[in-house]
Amino acid sequence: MQEFILIEPESTAKAAWTREAERSAIRTEFEERLADSGALAYRVARGVLRNDADAEDVAQEALLRAFRKFARLRDRARFRAWLVRISFRIALDRLRSAKRRELREAEWMRERERGRAGAEQGTGEFQKHLGAAMDELPEKLRLVLLLSAMEGHTLEEVASLLSVPVGTVKSRMFFARKQLAGKLRCFVKPTTNR
Repeated sequence: MQEFILIEPESTAKAAWTREAERSAIRTEFEERLADSGALAYRVARGVLRNDADAEDVAQEALLRAFRKFARLRDRARFRAWLVRISFRIALDRLRSAKRRELREAEWMRERERGRAGAEQGTGEFQKHLGAAMDELPEKLRLVLLLSAMEGHTLEEVASLLSVPVGTVKSRMFFARKQLAGKLRCFVKPTTNR
């Protein structure tokens, strides 16, 4: 019977050692560049978010992303600018997410208050149908209609709140009113021309 002996070729061992040496060199270079600009990620995030705790979270996430992608960075001399862009984009994403969450919560509270007020005032059948018709509208259309027509915000303010162009707000408002009118048409008494 023959015995097989597995011997690791020298080239494989050298390749593994070379990869480990490259990783070590990249890690060392990253740490050196980070020492020069580590606090920059926090300052950028703090400038966007105006909140220390959120800025710390964003800075940590930015540094982690930078570390993961550092080996692929072509021009390492531009590390500071690259880190600023990463921090800024993550901070903007966090800010937009918070605004969307606030809008959803505000809408929920308004609907809840409207429901209470309607129950207390004994609103009629039309109010029930109006609420049902509003609920059937797609979220994007309902939100624009609530902010503009019912809360009194200007189209520019709504565009700013939702981070969309004014034209998009106008379009959504048009389609929201059109759909709402179609759903409530049965409550309109036709007029006759004389």
